Amino acid sequence: MRFLGAPVPFDASDDDIRAAVDAADHVPLLVATAHLTGDLSILEPELAPDQLLLLDPTAGLTPELLSRGKELAAAALIAHRDAGCPAPPPPDEETILALINFVTGGVDDPQLLELIHEELALDEADHRAPRWRHDEVAPDRPFSVAIIGAGMSGIVAAHRLRQAGIDFTILEKDADVGGTWLDNIYPGCRVDVPNHFYSYSFAQSAEWPQFFSTQDVLLDYFRSCAEVFGLRPNIRFSTEVLSATWDDDAQQWVVRTLAAGADQDAGEVVEERYDAVLSAVGQLNQPSFPDIEGRDSFAGPSFHSARWRDDVELAGKRVAVIGTGASAAQFIPPVADEAAELLVFQRTAPWLIPTENYHDVLPDGVRWLLHHVPDYARWDRLWIFWRTQEGLLPCATIDPDWPPTEQSVSMMNEFIRQMLMEHLTAGFPEPDLLAAVVPDYPPLAKRFVRDNGIWARTLHRDDVHLITTGIERITPSGVVTADGVEHPVDVIIYGTGFQASRFLTPMQVTGRGGADLHEQWGGDARAYLGITVPNFPNLFLFYGPNTNIVVNGSIIYFSELEARYTVEAIGMLLRAGKRALDCRAEVHDAYNEEIDARNAEMAWSFSKVSSWYKAESGRSAQNWPFSLLEYWKRTLEPDPDDYVLT
Repeated sequence: MRFLGAPVPFDASDDDIRAAVDAADHVPLLVATAHLTGDLSILEPELAPDQLLLLDPTAGLTPELLSRGKELAAAALIAHRDAGCPAPPPPDEETILALINFVTGGVDDPQLLELIHEELALDEADHRAPRWRHDEVAPDRPFSVAIIGAGMSGIVAAHRLRQAGIDFTILEKDADVGGTWLDNIYPGCRVDVPNHFYSYSFAQSAEWPQFFSTQDVLLDYFRSCAEVFGLRPNIRFSTEVLSATWDDDAQQWVVRTLAAGADQDAGEVVEERYDAVLSAVGQLNQPSFPDIEGRDSFAGPSFHSARWRDDVELAGKRVAVIGTGASAAQFIPPVADEAAELLVFQRTAPWLIPTENYHDVLPDGVRWLLHHVPDYARWDRLWIFWRTQEGLLPCATIDPDWPPTEQSVSMMNEFIRQMLMEHLTAGFPEPDLLAAVVPDYPPLAKRFVRDNGIWARTLHRDDVHLITTGIERITPSGVVTADGVEHPVDVIIYGTGFQASRFLTPMQVTGRGGADLHEQWGGDARAYLGITVPNFPNLFLFYGPNTNIVVNGSIIYFSELEARYTVEAIGMLLRAGKRALDCRAEVHDAYNEEIDARNAEMAWSFSKVSSWYKAESGRSAQNWPFSLLEYWKRTLEPDPDDYVLT
């Protein structure tokens, strides 16, 4: 994986330049070209995106205006070539602001403008790097950190600790880095966030092969990051964390681990001490199986999509898939291509978000731009960020005057519903099949599924059968539905999601005074900023409670902010000459009251639809209900008054 570098001079023909321009997205193309060439005249006011139509693929521009923008960009790049591709001088603040204003329509909030600068990361600036170093603030105070997990969050946490000069060890249960992108190898697995936003702001790639990359490409990206950041020597692979226990006297964590294949009963457990523990295990790592009678009685192969079995032959087999969520919607089409017959058992129909380029290869022209105009990637990232800063959040907000129903929760929500219904109606013209695939809950109450038409094409196949009758039980030979019909199958695949609300399981975590984390949570996980929990000093959670992105943003954005907050909290502790910091209960409780109150105003809390967005209690322990800017503001730096330093 090659990261973005300096612009590479080019001598491409006029036609090749125009072909590259034609393949690019209008807004990042214009600002990246103006940035490279210094020609701000191409940013004509009428070519700026309509800020009320940011979710429209054309940003509200007519075909004529889009064509005009491409002509101006091509002419500027041709002139730049003819001038010998001079290296652009670093843009001054006035120029950067002009470029930003073209994208955003103008930003009045200075904090939002600061956030935009961070996201842009121009000239490979790393604005979220630690503002201190261990050898400067506490050179005589040893401090060690255990990071649990070498996935996306663990990598960024380790990178920031390394920049701060803090000693750390990553404890990873698997044999490689990557987390979810190592575990989920099911066919069709890919990300549902555009690549330039589903990547670190400080490590942008110039080699994305598709708009939405597949599992293998993302795994390669995170492997590359671990290599470039020099993290591998600090990772202990094939090591499972059994427990973490806070020692009140020593003010340290005692972490118990077991190497892969070792025998816990034989005393092969390793105990080590650390000054802090960072949990980077995420929310979507423990597969969830449905509570169906006889599930263990099935005689043939059965497995969860997150534990995909390549050794199970599907060709010529009659295969059952239970579930139609995001993962299932990805692997069902390729399974249909391989199996002799496919039975899809659907409990809840998903809302499909039209995404025409979901499987598309990145055009050669865009690849050319990433090589010769690398800041195209950074401006594309900002363009994605700007459109998703609030994204569909207003459309998920309940309007009590509507009134909310299981059809829609507001006028904006109803507008989204009608748009999504148009997509479903176009794909499923048959009344019976359409009725089976139309969700019976408001849009955005449950995770949506990106679709480029493949869902309809798959369900229309003669060898694919959508079954919406509930499952009564599983027998050794198949699946029995509530109408008494037994469906014989050779293989069962569960696409039934994850135990998202069971944070940090199956680890045992014991805090101050013997507090048990899972008992304290009582099945309803809570944390301050999703990061710290009272009674558990120096424990920091990544992708913790209420930090799940639903309708805006990228989880990598959250992990970057969590990493900055955590490292700055450690710096605050060291500067104070203290051993531990513990979140104040009143701060934690007030924050969670605010989160709960806002979540109660969202479609996913109102709707009765079954969803991993909610814990067993019915409360949303997963979702962040505010804007991306709001989380940035709250995690910019830790407030000493939020903690007891001991």
